[in-house]
Amino acid sequence: MNKKQSLKIEKQLQQLGERIKLARLRRKYSQEIVARRAGISRPTLTAVENGASSVSIGTYAMVLMILGLLEDFEKIGNDDLLGRKLQDLDLKPKARSPKKQRNE
Repeated sequence: MNKKQSLKIEKQLQQLGERIKLARLRRKYSQEIVARRAGISRPTLTAVENGASSVSIGTYAMVLMILGLLEDFEKIGNDDLLGRKLQDLDLKPKARSPKKQRNE
């Protein structure tokens, strides 16, 4: 992975972390409550809210579930337009081989 790709991923994770933190604050949940319900430590929750790439995707999913946002997580990759186009290109009917003639 090149530096540009790495920075893009880092930015996306930071934005996700910010949205998770805002969702927690809107619900008036403390970090301690969310961390306890998710089965993680407060420093790990802080890492999630900072968008740390060292935190497992399972931890992100657990925090989203605690906040009632797991359905949003399930939408990732749901409408894979590029994948569908690539699949459609590969689905062209294959040419049939000519029939073999029988010797009678």
